[in-house]
Amino acid sequence: MTTARNLVVAAVVLAAVAAFFWSLPQPDRPASRPAAAGFVVRDVRVFDGEQVRPRATVVVREGRIVAVGEDVAVPTDLPAVDGAGRTLLPGLIDAHVHVWGRALEEALNFGVTTALGMFGDPAALRELRPQRESLAPTAVADFFSAGWLATPPGGHGTQFGLPVPTLTTPGEADSWVAARLAEGSDYIKIVYEPKDASGLGPPFPSLDAPTMRALIAATHARGRSAMVHISRLEPARAAVEAGADGLVHVFADRPADEAFISLASERGSFVTPTLAVTASAAGAGDGAAVADDPRVAPFLSPSQRETLTLAYPRRLAFLNPAIGMDATRRLADAGVDILAGSDAPNPGTAHGVSLHHELVLLVAAGLSPSEALAAATSAPARCDRGRIAPGLRADLLLVAGDPTQDIAATLAIERIWKNGAPVERRRYTPAQP
Repeated sequence: MTTARNLVVAAVVLAAVAAFFWSLPQPDRPASRPAAAGFVVRDVRVFDGEQVRPRATVVVREGRIVAVGEDVAVPTDLPAVDGAGRTLLPGLIDAHVHVWGRALEEALNFGVTTALGMFGDPAALRELRPQRESLAPTAVADFFSAGWLATPPGGHGTQFGLPVPTLTTPGEADSWVAARLAEGSDYIKIVYEPKDASGLGPPFPSLDAPTMRALIAATHARGRSAMVHISRLEPARAAVEAGADGLVHVFADRPADEAFISLASERGSFVTPTLAVTASAAGAGDGAAVADDPRVAPFLSPSQRETLTLAYPRRLAFLNPAIGMDATRRLADAGVDILAGSDAPNPGTAHGVSLHHELVLLVAAGLSPSEALAAATSAPARCDRGRIAPGLRADLLLVAGDPTQDIAATLAIERIWKNGAPVERRRYTPAQP
């Protein structure tokens, strides 16, 4: 890639990311709408978020699942969908996104019914909170978020020109966390990327270890979860030792050692590998191939296609995708919770579709298809999402085939329901906005 091309791509990336502050997602305002009447899916294979039911009937009324089972009677007052040869999944949960504009609409178009934001203006969260608490029909995915991330002046997250509130010392941690929660943050995200003894590391300053530890302690004192952004093994180790509830990337600089695997397992920390974006940042992404998939292409907005096919302006040479995939497998084998997250819309990714790609990469890393599906459903679920069981929210995805055997079948989408209401998938032509 030439220097001129690097500069052009960098400008595009910075402009696109900075745009989210000025183009917040629009709330769907569903509060006054009644819940959908309901429907039945009969004789369908069900992955309920944890296990497979080879044949079952699922009944939904007024936005919630009311019955699941092989011998469930089919109500005569509800429309029925034939599930033969198909699989019913919980609506997918993307555990790492950055949201602006039409992101939540684009996510839902691919069966992602809930998105967990890892950095963004908290105004979006405040606007969208009523929607996620409602069972009314909606055209967008539900949204939870960290709001602003914890980083020092000039640190990761400040490069986009956004008014990120920064900190530098442990003494500021308590008030910083309190301010974020007052703004509406659901959890706290901390950036911890210190350079090693040789001075190697990302090209921006990082919080120091005492400040990272103080942020985690302040978050836990308020009963919330603290998640840490890392890219290398030693910062990951320090974060888990400090009590981080989870890592929002997997390290990809050095192979995992047994001490770290045991530590993560014993502490109960989760890991969201974001394998697709790691590959893209290392110059090995295949977003363009994903965009050309015939199950994908008709449903991509122009912005999704642009970010999927965009390359990082500079390859991050210290990242090795194979190391990240191996660490993911070993962590999963040790019982560490793996959450599926796309980190969309970074270059090489796009909202919605890249979560399906992440599932493929999790299986390639060594997880079983059912384990990968759990990583995008029950593992990141909170409250009434991520599973198919009576009493839970009816966020559902019907696909042709059996993704518990062939994970790529998640893209064979036949129907999507959000809050028990059907979602009409939007098709795009190149001329559409």
